[in-house]
Amino acid sequence: MRVQIYVIKVCGSWQARMTIHAEVDKHFWMDGLYGGSGRLNSDVAEAGWLLQEGMPLGDACLAVECWETAYSSKRLKTVIAERNKLAVERVDKLDHLNKFAAVFRNNGGSSVDDREAAELLIACVEQVKRQVEQEKADAGRRRWLQFGGRSKRQIKLGAERLMSLVERWERVAEGSEAGRRTWMEGAESREAMSGMRMEGAESGEAMSGMRMEVAEGSEAGRGMQMEGVESREAMSGTRMEGAEGREAMSGMRMEGATSREAMRGMRMEGAEGREAMSGMRMEGAESGEAMRGTRMEGATSREAMRGMRMEGAVRDEAERQMRVKRAELERIAAGAKRAAAMVQGRALLRSEAHALLSGAGSPGAAADWSAMLQLAALLGLVRLSGSIAAENGGQSGALGRRRRERRCLRCGSGEASQHRTACASCGRICAYCTACLGMGRSRECELLVTGQRSGLSGAEPCDAMMGKLPPIEQRLRKWQLSPAQTAAAVKALTFVEEAYTNGPHLPRGEPSSPREFLLWAVTGAGKTEMIFPLVEAVLLRGGKALIATPRRDVVIELDPRIRKAFPSAAVVTLYGGSEQRWESGDITLATTHQLLRFYQGFDLVVVDELDAFPFAGDPLLHYAADKSCAPGAARLLLSATPPSELQRAAKRGKLPHARVPVRYHRHPLPVPKLLQTPAVKQMLQQRKLPPKLLSALRTSLARGAQLFVFVQQIAQTEAMAALLRAALPCLAVAATSSQDAERADKVLRFRARDIRVLVTTTILERGVTIPKSDVYILDADGRLFDEASLVQMAGRAGRSADDPFGHVYFCSRERNRPQQQAVSHIRTMNRIARKQGYLLPSGKGGSHR
Repeated sequence: MRVQIYVIKVCGSWQARMTIHAEVDKHFWMDGLYGGSGRLNSDVAEAGWLLQEGMPLGDACLAVECWETAYSSKRLKTVIAERNKLAVERVDKLDHLNKFAAVFRNNGGSSVDDREAAELLIACVEQVKRQVEQEKADAGRRRWLQFGGRSKRQIKLGAERLMSLVERWERVAEGSEAGRRTWMEGAESREAMSGMRMEGAESGEAMSGMRMEVAEGSEAGRGMQMEGVESREAMSGTRMEGAEGREAMSGMRMEGATSREAMRGMRMEGAEGREAMSGMRMEGAESGEAMRGTRMEGATSREAMRGMRMEGAVRDEAERQMRVKRAELERIAAGAKRAAAMVQGRALLRSEAHALLSGAGSPGAAADWSAMLQLAALLGLVRLSGSIAAENGGQSGALGRRRRERRCLRCGSGEASQHRTACASCGRICAYCTACLGMGRSRECELLVTGQRSGLSGAEPCDAMMGKLPPIEQRLRKWQLSPAQTAAAVKALTFVEEAYTNGPHLPRGEPSSPREFLLWAVTGAGKTEMIFPLVEAVLLRGGKALIATPRRDVVIELDPRIRKAFPSAAVVTLYGGSEQRWESGDITLATTHQLLRFYQGFDLVVVDELDAFPFAGDPLLHYAADKSCAPGAARLLLSATPPSELQRAAKRGKLPHARVPVRYHRHPLPVPKLLQTPAVKQMLQQRKLPPKLLSALRTSLARGAQLFVFVQQIAQTEAMAALLRAALPCLAVAATSSQDAERADKVLRFRARDIRVLVTTTILERGVTIPKSDVYILDADGRLFDEASLVQMAGRAGRSADDPFGHVYFCSRERNRPQQQAVSHIRTMNRIARKQGYLLPSGKGGSHR
């Protein structure tokens, strides 16, 4: 995976960070407002530099650490220089101390300026690249990165070159003020536009007035033209009359002269009419010219109005985009809180986190959930890191420096469990963890998403709730426990509730050893029923409980019992291939390997059968169980055969514990009998069962019991089943082992009595309860059967109150030390139970054994 790194200046001090979504970081540090979600960052940054080139996740983590080391060195040099400067000055001692203290308080921003911070970032990135290239060349020599041995060469770059490598982040104005200014400018623009519209309307009115004046001038011109026509008509009539006068009165010259005078007068009137008409035409031309000017003014007004409309549209678009961005920021803020709630208490690889968020209906696009997870990380709700990270603390080198040791942050494995190879994802020599490879590949360039939580879920309201909860004795009464179960449950419940009654819990992320309590109870004592009150107490305070066991068969068997005991609680069952893989519930049942995907997720962790394979002796699974506990939470250890170190700690008073030496039906444990037989290998070779063994098997079948027949090797199961099938009158004989694909089905058939004899290995030494059963352990002196496994296998008999006296046989050529220890263990528990008065009297069905 490729990420980006940047440096940011907050409160005068620079810090380096990596990001999977740079835009989210930029807005968070430079603005911090997320619409309706309000301000999520109160410490807005002053400036920042983002390296534009993406880097592999592992390289980015190293570059960030390299920058922090170099920056701390520069700060230290500044403080020393200021101290020396103050020492030279002639100041009194008190003033000197005050100034020196001020240097330590304020040295962050004065030691490195903006440009130096960017150049230092580039220098650190270049150094990491050189180290990675050297690492590729020396891939087979197991050379590891070391920072601090050589000084970082400061790179002096020109402005253009610097800006081509990094992006400058500047602090923006307050979002609310900018929004208000935008709205005010938009209002002013709209008012100006309405004013222009009014001016345009007035111009239109003036233009229409001019048009009316021009129309009136045209009317006057037409009137004058009509008057000129009438004058010409009158003149032509006069001419006609003059002609008639000349013809009729040729002798009357005086009258003709008078007529000529009248004609000249009429001609002068026509000339004046034509002059008046031409004057009117000139006035009309002037009116048209004014009209054209008015039209041009109107066009200019309309053009200005269109420009204002375009400016208004641009501002409207900017406002729309601002609203869209504000809604997007609100969505990311809400999604970040939702994503943080979903991954709370989990430690997931990037692909697993994606599957979790997508399966719960969160946005499916990688950019969306990446943005939300990045914001959640900035808010401190989620931690993003490489799955494998380099840490200090390895062995010292020749120069006395601690070499950097890589560690898997998911399973806690060190370099011994890591393999380095060329990685197609990041294009470099990349380490991956082989210890937890079965849970998905954890590698150096893979993102690990760790959900954060603050201590016990019910820690805050516990004071009020403590007064509401009934007393412990009253709460235990509903579960109908035996006297021995009740005494142990009281101790365990008191221990669990100490976290709620004895003060505050540890702060988030503070490393601490879990508070452990050992419940040492014999097989068939009812350990599951004893943890019900503890689970109930946690649920009543709003907490979450985890019940983990190494065996998948035990998880599947516990599921219906837990659901029946807590019908209103959400129960999630996790194992390889579980359909509830990404669900979250009040009670989680899981195999111990599934705990690798959790981190401080539970207020109560119950580890059942802690001495069973594969949990016993596996530091990886112990690390997973430790990190799944919330700070201050209790971890309850259940076992009939605890490891010797836990037994010693309990006996010395160093480990809080409760011992339950009797089964819930208050009958003693069946004590195994020694049955001397040849080895299984010899029986199979001779294809014959010894008479003593055959007689005991027939007696068990005759009394109606079902038989567990344990062998050491998987290869012997089917052969022994065939031999028993031939020797016994019962045909319902089957075999199963860890490699049997039909194991679960055969166990169900065995519980339903469809199978009377089941040949198996230690895979069924725990977690399977048959009401009426006898146990035969063949090759009991074999090296694979120790005290714990013999006690567990013997515990399959006598578990039911209807058949408390089942039979157990150790079949071997001789009795060895583990057999003797197992028999002694069982007799000791019976003796303690009798001494404490937990066994039933013989008159009430008890036994004298």
